Amino acid sequence: MFRRSSFAVMFGVAVAIVLGGSAQPAFAIKQFFDEFKAVYVKPDTPLAAEVETAKCNVCHVGKSKKDRNAYGNALAELLDKKEDAKNVDKIRESLEKVAAMPSDPAKADGPTFGALIEQGKLPGGPVQ
Repeated sequence: MFRRSSFAVMFGVAVAIVLGGSAQPAFAIKQFFDEFKAVYVKPDTPLAAEVETAKCNVCHVGKSKKDRNAYGNALAELLDKKEDAKNVDKIRESLEKVAAMPSDPAKADGPTFGALIEQGKLPGGPVQ
């Protein structure tokens, strides 16, 4: 009897460790988000408040990490989540390139992603 209960406890602990180790981070690619904040977010600014509220919705739409907004799609063209997650230089270079891109390609005279960021707005638009 004691042997069965100790096996059940050990099995439960093993399952908890496996499930805990496979938990997804709060942000789609934490390193990308951290670099975005390091480059653009200054404390006590309107953008800081927007980013704190938006979190992963700086680049994503909804709750699925697969659904990106225009800003997230532009970054995804330049960055690979597996190969570039630890490459700070490439992440920052990509952020700079995307900042120069129009936020809406259909509007030639529209603001760039960087202009929206400078205005304290989320580059991918308001969180929906």
